[in-house]
Amino acid sequence: MKKISIYLLGLCLLATGCNEEDFLNKVNPNAITSETFWKTPLDFQKALTTVYGALQFSSISGSSYVQFEEIMGDIGGTESWYRPFAFRNLTFNDGTYHVTDKWNELYIGIFRANQVIENLSTTSVPFPAGVKESIEGQARVLRAYYYFQLVHTYGKAIIHTAVPATTEEFKQPLSTKEEVTQEVIIPDLEFARKSLPLTWDASNKGRVTKGTAESLLGKVYLFGKEWDKAAQLFKSVIDSKVYKLVANPMDNFTDENEFNSESIFEVAFNNVLNPGAPGAAVDDSPTETGSEATDLANTLGQLNFGAYNTLLPSYYLHELFTRDSIDTTNPMNLGSTQSKRLSSSIVPRNGEGLYYQLPIGTKGGWAFGQSAYVKKFTNWYQAKNEDGQGRSGINFRHIRLADVYLMYAEAILNLRGEAAVAEAIEYIDLVRARAGVVTLAKYMGANAGKIPQLHISRIVHGPTTYVSPTAKNVLTHIMKVERPIELCFEGHRWKDLVRWGIVREVFDELGADEDWRIKNTPLASPGKAPLFIMERVRPDFLLARRNYNPAAHDYFPIPTLEVQVNDKLNP
Repeated sequence: MKKISIYLLGLCLLATGCNEEDFLNKVNPNAITSETFWKTPLDFQKALTTVYGALQFSSISGSSYVQFEEIMGDIGGTESWYRPFAFRNLTFNDGTYHVTDKWNELYIGIFRANQVIENLSTTSVPFPAGVKESIEGQARVLRAYYYFQLVHTYGKAIIHTAVPATTEEFKQPLSTKEEVTQEVIIPDLEFARKSLPLTWDASNKGRVTKGTAESLLGKVYLFGKEWDKAAQLFKSVIDSKVYKLVANPMDNFTDENEFNSESIFEVAFNNVLNPGAPGAAVDDSPTETGSEATDLANTLGQLNFGAYNTLLPSYYLHELFTRDSIDTTNPMNLGSTQSKRLSSSIVPRNGEGLYYQLPIGTKGGWAFGQSAYVKKFTNWYQAKNEDGQGRSGINFRHIRLADVYLMYAEAILNLRGEAAVAEAIEYIDLVRARAGVVTLAKYMGANAGKIPQLHISRIVHGPTTYVSPTAKNVLTHIMKVERPIELCFEGHRWKDLVRWGIVREVFDELGADEDWRIKNTPLASPGKAPLFIMERVRPDFLLARRNYNPAAHDYFPIPTLEVQVNDKLNP
């Protein structure tokens, strides 16, 4: 999405000795100001574009957002010489780069949204029927999303629903997660779902819709454990018939089928616009215009192909994919021995097909403990190497229908218990069938009505155990199998673990498995199936499980600079 950088309002800090009266009386006739802007509906559309543009910031939809927070959970790992190690080991603090960057970037988005909303409330500009409400609805969805990220990343936030006019108005106390949710997020999304269309025409691809608002509002209620409200909203999105799963899961992670039928909230990137700007460039200062591209592919792609692989699949995730047995009766699996969502998400040494136009392993890299690399959001399917300037045009999906199906199943299981098991399995199996893997219903048919505990390592703990499909067991399957496999590296995992309250449980389980792997894994070439680990076992959970403290790590600390400049904070 092309961003138009508009800096409409700001505070001027005058140096000692400056003649304030003379300074304020000088007018630049060519400057865009709040007095010369906001004169036409097009002005409001341009300003709205900058609210969307903030989504492209690296801590929101780019490299930082994915790697630093995915590494904190159970599905990602890294090496000690990479920057994300502070998040892998939970040694970040209130001055760590991503902790400060994400806070700042989210508030830039909020500031831009507030400009649009505030000026809409006072303008006398005539709009075509429904356009004014639509612009406000879009700005409110985006503001709600930015605030959702704030409160579920930092646990608290400062509420700004208007543009501060003075330094003192910038200084506001922290509000709790519940206060922000009730005062800003829910009202914004309720307004938006009533004012936005179900769909846009082709010329408006990428705009948020009623489905975006309802999906995000359902997620808000799911995180707040208001199961009934969450279930109703997710079912509304499902029953709208606007969305359907794409046939191949890979279509969600490349630039070849963007804004497809599964996409509900998607951030656009383009590696053709603004050529020459590095993929990490952003438009948060008057001297920068943003790159339009994303450098996420360079973060995730393999080192041997011009990238940095600073985020690696954990052995837990890799083994989950190997246990996701393909359904040999499914036509999509002809000629394959691995599932489509494995092949579109990670690349193990024994993976299928080409990787950066070469047979897998041609350039090596599957040694020294690296069992697999991330494929999602990288250009492995079309390029020989990642771009030297970190420019990739692959869009980032924040919400897609498969996620809504799994959240709906979770909501009804918590709401109705055993009475919801059959319906929950139906929606889980829609996702599994699309991936070409054995559905829970087929497992039950072949195993006396029981489902497998795929999250328990067969390498470490022996043969698969089967359990009755109770509400509790199906919820465990969603939490420890379905969501990590289907949604890995899409920005959900740490928030999921925190809201479920199972971070300590997961770290203890995987830490014990890691101890076993270190003692019992044969490391000589070519390694042992199914992970083929060679030379050493990467210690992803060694320090994380020792250091984890829910009070310190479930949410990021408020950035130190914010505390220093705002004397009303109570972090």
